[in-house]
Order: sequence, then C-alpha cells, then structure tokens
Amino acid sequence: MSEKVKYEMEFEVNSSTSVLFNMISTPSGLSEWFADDVNIKDDLFTFIWDGSVQQAKLVSRKKGESVKFQWIDDHEDGLKTYFEFTIKVDDLTNDVALLITDFAESGDIDDAKRLWENQIQDLKTTIGSF
Repeated sequence: MSEKVKYEMEFEVNSSTSVLFNMISTPSGLSEWFADDVNIKDDLFTFIWDGSVQQAKLVSRKKGESVKFQWIDDHEDGLKTYFEFTIKVDDLTNDVALLITDFAESGDIDDAKRLWENQIQDLKTTIGSF
C-alpha cells in the first residue's frame, strides 16, 4: 500500500453556519448529501453507499466550526489519516466557506478531488446554495 497524501479543498457555500454545521455533523444531515444512509452509535458513524458500508470514528467536533473523522480501516492499518470539514467565515464579507481536508494515495488525488466536488455540489443543491 502506498502512502496517503494530505490535500485540502475550499468551497464557497451560500448558507448559514448553523445549517451547514448540521449538514456536516449529524447522521440526518450527512445522509442528505454525503452518503445514502448514515447511522451513529456512540462516536462511530456508519456510512452506506449503494450497499457498501464504511465506518468512521468521530475524532473531534467543535460546535459550529468543524468535524473530524477517521476511517476505521485506516486506523486499523496504523494510518494517521482523517477527513475533516471546517467552516470558515470571512471577517469582512461574512461569506461562508467549507474547507475539506482529506487524504488519498498520490495517484488517486485528482479522482478524490472530483468526488468531493460532486459531493459538495449535492450539498449545495440540498441546502439551496446557488
């Protein structure tokens, strides 16, 4: 297995921070745009896509600001990888942006970024952010 590389992406989102935080931090919010279904037990989130199941541990949660998860498979493989959603608000314009931090194998970064672009488009459509 090759080493995973950290990358970040930023998306402007026309939304209130409270609505956006709900969409990135709760099973009901995440199941509207990120996965087909999301369940939670304690700090373990179960994400379901087309019958495929992946679990992630909630590593940290700062109300209204950020949520960080680590895939259980990566943790079991000894990787220090994670994916994180961070809400940024511009001090001057009050524009809201969502910063994505994730890891992928070096040859897969372009595909991973395209996947995030599609996911964020689904998020924007769901919350009416055009």
